[in-house]
Amino acid sequence: MKYVIIVLSITITLLLNGCGIYNFTGAKPVNAKTFQVNYFQNNAELIEPGIERTFTLELQDIIQSQTNLNLVSQGGELLYEGEIVDYRISPMTATADQRAAQNRLTIAVNVRFSNRNKEDDNFEKRFSFFYDFDANEQLVGSKLSAGLDEIFERITQDIFNESLAKW
Repeated sequence: MKYVIIVLSITITLLLNGCGIYNFTGAKPVNAKTFQVNYFQNNAELIEPGIERTFTLELQDIIQSQTNLNLVSQGGELLYEGEIVDYRISPMTATADQRAAQNRLTIAVNVRFSNRNKEDDNFEKRFSFFYDFDANEQLVGSKLSAGLDEIFERITQDIFNESLAKW
């Protein structure tokens, strides 16, 4: 009986210690306690008001929800900055009478990531994603919100993966 208790104790200890290097978000352990997300300006040719604020907030939210890093307004050990460089609506498929049947909203963001504690992690990269919608629908209101949500969710997750998860 004493042998079983010892083996069980060792097994539980090893399991708990082994789980310490993993987490459910996929973020690798990072040598930082703070992060900063500077305001992403909208430098795209076609301007949609408010998307720069929405994107900045969503990037902050995903990092806060998937890590234990603290958001700071200045002096963050991890720094995210950049700009929205493309906001475009283009036809994707055509009908028999040469009209668009489906349109695509594409947004691209240029991101500069700096890790003050590990400069090898620094990068500058362009991230983009798209949202397809019926050409007979206007991209306004809830339709625009749904498109932005889908695009920003994907782009912010890609930025998170590139900077913290190293996937």
